[in-house]
Amino acid sequence: MAERREDTEEAACSHATDRSNCVNSAPKGAHARHGEQDTRPLQNGLKSPQRFTFSAEPTMEDIRRLQAEFTDERDWNQFHQPRNLLLALVGEVGEVSELFQWRGEVAEGLPGWTEAEREQLSHELSDVMIYLLELAEKCRVDLPQAVLRKMALNRLKYPASKVHGSAKKYTEYQD
Repeated sequence: MAERREDTEEAACSHATDRSNCVNSAPKGAHARHGEQDTRPLQNGLKSPQRFTFSAEPTMEDIRRLQAEFTDERDWNQFHQPRNLLLALVGEVGEVSELFQWRGEVAEGLPGWTEAEREQLSHELSDVMIYLLELAEKCRVDLPQAVLRKMALNRLKYPASKVHGSAKKYTEYQD
C-alpha cells in the first residue's frame, strides 16, 4: 500500500531535530500557498482537493509579540487583565456569530459571500485570535503546547476506530 505524501513528510518532520524547514509538521513548500487548495494523489491515482492551509508566518509567537508591542505602546496593559480580555474575546466571537446569523448552513469556502463579507469575517476572526493569544499570555498558558496536549487527550477520548463518522460526545459511546 503506497504511503500518502503528507504521511511521509509528517514522519520526517516529527523525527527531525531541526524543525526549521517544517510547517504544520510538514516541510515548507509541501502545502498549497496560503489561502489556496492544491491536490494530492489518492491511492487510486485520482486527485482530491487538499485541505486549506495557513501561511507559515506569522507564527502564534509573532502575533503575541506584535500584540504585546501594540498594547505596550498605548499603555493598555492596565486594562488587559484576564477577565477583561475574556469578555472582549466573547464580544468578538459574538461579532463573528452575527456574520453567520440568518444564513442557514454555510458551506465550506463560503460560496455566495461577497468579498466585503469575507473581509469582515477576516477582521473579526483576527480580533478573536488576538484576544485569545493575549488571554493565554496573561494566564501564562503556552497555547501551542497546550493544543498538543489537548489533542493527545482528545485522541484518547475519541479513538477513530470507535467514533468514526459519529458526532456523539465521548460519554455517549460504549467501549
